Amino acid sequence: MKRSRTLWIAVVGLMFGALLLPWVAQAHQEATIAELKNRLSNTELRNRPALCIEICERQLDAANRFYNDGATTAAQAALQDVVSFAGLAREYAIQSHKHEKESEIALRKAARKLLDLKHAISHEDQAAVQSAIDRLQRFRDDLLSSMFPRSAAK
Repeated sequence: MKRSRTLWIAVVGLMFGALLLPWVAQAHQEATIAELKNRLSNTELRNRPALCIEICERQLDAANRFYNDGATTAAQAALQDVVSFAGLAREYAIQSHKHEKESEIALRKAARKLLDLKHAISHEDQAAVQSAIDRLQRFRDDLLSSMFPRSAAK
């Protein structure tokens, strides 16, 4: 009886482990930013906006960490990537007419995070962050104009 219970527990444990193994392996295979950037050129046009947004979000998190650590040079480089890939996401979304809504929402969230970041950093660094916020707002406006064009005549 005791032996069958031990065998039963071992079988259930192995089954549970087998179910979790793919999930754990996927978590460890998360692509780096450089890999995502390299993957961008080989991705179909309709899937590029989502990839650009992922890069943008990761770089935004990196910029936040760098500013908190006092590494302003690295933070500004990450901030430039945020703006660059947000612009690419806008262009690819407008060209493909895919992921426009998701891109606009992601850019709005990124602008809010940047606004929070702006209030948490030194006064000297705020100008670069405000410039990035302004650019993201323009990208959002472009996406909204693409999604909801004005009628020519009324």
